[in-house]
Amino acid sequence: MRTVAGVLEAALSSLFNEAVKISGAGRTDTGVHATGQVVSFSTRARFPFERLIVALNSALPGDLSVRDYAIVDSEFSARFSARERTYVYAILNRPAPSAILARYAYHVWSPLDVTPMLRGADSLLGERDFRSFCGTLPEGGITVRTVRRLEIVQRGDLLRIDIAADGFLHRMVRTIVGTLVECGTGKRDPATIPSVIEARDRASAGHTAPAHGLFLAGVRYVDGYDSFSDPRF
Repeated sequence: MRTVAGVLEAALSSLFNEAVKISGAGRTDTGVHATGQVVSFSTRARFPFERLIVALNSALPGDLSVRDYAIVDSEFSARFSARERTYVYAILNRPAPSAILARYAYHVWSPLDVTPMLRGADSLLGERDFRSFCGTLPEGGITVRTVRRLEIVQRGDLLRIDIAADGFLHRMVRTIVGTLVECGTGKRDPATIPSVIEARDRASAGHTAPAHGLFLAGVRYVDGYDSFSDPRF
């Protein structure tokens, strides 16, 4: 299967004339986009790194690009050195779909009331056990995460959900979005969200929103570097 990691590794391996294996800051399901993904790798190759971005983008296909680079110490890991990740989810809320946004926003035709969605979101802030919002359990089975920010902004027909946390579980953001959408359509009372968390049962939460509305928008590191790049929804 064609993957972002596979395409990027192939391009890097060709440039450096050696096998390159990357480590990503976050794993994304098929169909999920990224504007702020960070990867790290090591190489013994001699290369004019000031030319890396131009050379790499010339070797990459049109649906993948790189915008920055840094040389870091050997202990750095794009995944394990990360302190916070931010995702953005886009929803198109109107009766008619959009041919232009079909790949980038979840089309919800039923009117959404943002007020109950915000009430439901409030219950998800802070340190919580998000087992009910997890698809496949992580290694070690620890499902406690800290959500530091969860914002919902309506701009005409578009709803934007921003969520930042110290880490995310498999399909956690998409399940949170699906649950909040059910609050917005009146199918779920936002007052029940605490009981959903306490249940620690995936069946108690809402549906999993589709992958194509989700963007890994940024990753923040202990040294203050933040890769955030706004998808501009």
